[in-house]
Amino acid sequence: MKVFKKILMATAVAAAISPAAHAERFFGTSTLSLLHSGQYQTFGGVREDATVFTFENIAANNWGDSFFFIDRYQVEDEDTGVNDLYGEFAPRVSLSWLTGNDLQFGIVKDVLLAGTYEFGGGADADNYLAGVGVSWDLPGMQYFNTNVYYVDNNTAFDDPNDWQATITWGAPFEIGSAKFLFDGYADYSSGVGGAQAAETHINPQLTLDVGSLTDNPGVMFAGIEYSYWRNKFGSRAIDTENAVSALVKFYF
Repeated sequence: MKVFKKILMATAVAAAISPAAHAERFFGTSTLSLLHSGQYQTFGGVREDATVFTFENIAANNWGDSFFFIDRYQVEDEDTGVNDLYGEFAPRVSLSWLTGNDLQFGIVKDVLLAGTYEFGGGADADNYLAGVGVSWDLPGMQYFNTNVYYVDNNTAFDDPNDWQATITWGAPFEIGSAKFLFDGYADYSSGVGGAQAAETHINPQLTLDVGSLTDNPGVMFAGIEYSYWRNKFGSRAIDTENAVSALVKFYF
């Protein structure tokens, strides 16, 4: 675990100490979201009614990018469910920036060192991920990223280490004067057999920029989120989650 902590810390420090004179900020935003669904899946095939409050921060610079989020999961019935907090911090450092050589070719925009720290949640995670990422230049996509990690798992279920592949995407589009965003992520964790099953979580969002219908675009989005989660938390004791959530998101 110490090796993975060092790799993640090195990734974060490389990003943090980028000299101001050489750092160029491409993009940065924060969001607050509210989601609600009565279809979240828990142990024993029980569906749970809950509201999720999410804070996100996304930044892209010439040295790489970073993503941070934290969820507050609030159950409607505290007699049968449990409230919790879950978060992730995921910095990536551009190898083009790090080496001074342009690694862009074809549809590949850049290759990056990728790290993630996962904490809290229903599995009480304290996980460290280290690997390699690729940013892609695809038609119609605002961004499309793929990452592959080796995962140092430290959870309440005492999961062994495994591998994870992650895809993130964002595709804006317009219908008349209305502006929409289709974005999300997909995770696949390999599992290692036994009690820890291979895990698939696909989590897209489709939202309308409400302000695009008036004179204040880019502030409030509303729509739906869909969660397909097979072997949630790597457990076969949870039925596959198919949860549709109502979603409101504010950008600032």
